[in-house]
Amino acid sequence: MSSNLHPMLNVAIKAARAAGAIINRAALDVEAVRVSVKQTNDFVTEVDQNAEAAIIETLLTAYPGHGILAEESGSEHGAKDSEFVWIIDPLDGTTNFIHGFPFYCVSIALAVRGKVEQAVVYDPNRNDIYSASKGRGAYVNDRRIRVAKRTRLQETLISTGFPYRPGDKLKPYLNMLGEVMSQCAGVRRPGAAALDLAHVAAGNSDGFFESGLKPWDVAAGSLLVTEAGGLIGNFTGEADFMDHGECVAANPRIYGQLVATLAKYSKFAGAGDKATVRQALQDARAEPAGAENNTEGSEGPASVVAEKATLKARKIKAQPAADSGAPDAPF
Repeated sequence: MSSNLHPMLNVAIKAARAAGAIINRAALDVEAVRVSVKQTNDFVTEVDQNAEAAIIETLLTAYPGHGILAEESGSEHGAKDSEFVWIIDPLDGTTNFIHGFPFYCVSIALAVRGKVEQAVVYDPNRNDIYSASKGRGAYVNDRRIRVAKRTRLQETLISTGFPYRPGDKLKPYLNMLGEVMSQCAGVRRPGAAALDLAHVAAGNSDGFFESGLKPWDVAAGSLLVTEAGGLIGNFTGEADFMDHGECVAANPRIYGQLVATLAKYSKFAGAGDKATVRQALQDARAEPAGAENNTEGSEGPASVVAEKATLKARKIKAQPAADSGAPDAPF
């Protein structure tokens, strides 16, 4: 990694690597790992807990006055009233991990006064560090990454996450999935939202959507996407999505088209959305060629396309997601 990284990002990378070392050691004999069930199909292992402890120890040793919001221990550690809060998922993709399926990651983000400013997603299988500091771009290892440039939804590869908890609304999701599948080239369900978002930022997939998410699933990935020139929000296109439990991310042109498709499935959707999302989709597809290339910053035509699409899909008064940098944290 580059030596001119933000000091807090360097500490986050150190913490992610410490967690990754614990995960990789355990992966050598995954059948020996003790697994507990939080609820049906929702697992936690001693690896999650040990990796989280290593992350928290590293972060609080460097910044003892900072707060912590972690998947397994919540806000038990760290300062309770700090403007600096680390949002941690020590092992995103636990179900993959305990089955030996090599798609899982460590996710660490720093929110300052509710805005994500530092982000690390570490893929221990590939030894890839995805990182971003607000306003300084997104990287994998030392290479700058950008969202994909495709502009037509029918040419895209989209990733998603399936409902798996008791009480999740499976039928509406299957309707939504069927609609997206019919409009794109392919849909994948890798099983770790933070790493899915990192791959959107790197241009390896064109977009991502999922419901039922928690802040630690998406905090770091959200900054990777926006710093790579993409947009991220809830299904109706609102940028302050982290406590909404739903997420869509893509480059600005594809984002507008996905929001036009997904908005009516949002728990925030109103009765008039069906007509407005159809118009939004038309607008997103009708924008002049070339707009998709202007994803650097937040003032180019590409972000205007997404702004028009999302405002029509949901009649809201909101800033463009790219302009806001990263979404509000839920505290």
